[in-house]
Amino acid sequence: MRRLVIALPLLLSACLARPAVEPQVAQPVPTTRPGAGQLIGFTTSDLVAHFGSPALQVREGTSLKLQFRGKLCVLDAYLYPAQNSMLRVTYVDTRTKTGADTDQAACISALENPS
Repeated sequence: MRRLVIALPLLLSACLARPAVEPQVAQPVPTTRPGAGQLIGFTTSDLVAHFGSPALQVREGTSLKLQFRGKLCVLDAYLYPAQNSMLRVTYVDTRTKTGADTDQAACISALENPS
């Protein structure tokens, strides 16, 4: 009888309705193409992974300029040491092959889709 008295609350608690717990599903991270402002903070590896090998690398002191060339434009990314001494993009400049200023987003798109 004692065992029944001890087991009864356990059996009753098992029968109580429990709220259904929905499993957590990881949301996909949207992939967006970076605009010029979004290139700020990129590392050298990030730029190479995104645009391929640079056409030109210029090292001056602790800074680095990487140049990427396409059919329509030229993109210069200027990297300087961050707090952890890793080089990161702090400024981006784009121009046409003749040297005229061009829209940065259009240039980045042209470099991403070289057709």
